[in-house]
Amino acid sequence: MTGKTSRTHYRLLVHAAVPKEIEAIPAPLRTRVKNVISSLVEDPIPVGASRIKGRVNAYRIRVANYRVVYEVHVTEIVVYVVGVAHRRAVYKRILRRK
Repeated sequence: MTGKTSRTHYRLLVHAAVPKEIEAIPAPLRTRVKNVISSLVEDPIPVGASRIKGRVNAYRIRVANYRVVYEVHVTEIVVYVVGVAHRRAVYKRILRRK
């Protein structure tokens, strides 16, 4: 008997500024960032994700010197990508967004 595991796939929502932020990243890292974001649908809190203090359900994932900042809303089954920025700018720009 072949057993299938039913995994919940999260819906992915992206802030309007995220596509432009991704395009500003150097090409080799751009693909890695896109892969990390798309993988959040299956595993919203993967190994390597860190919780952001002071924000409810907020996490970050490190991709070289860039950070993908996102929120996980379990009750709605949604992952909301807030932004992608260089580590120096992430806390100044991204965490101010709603």
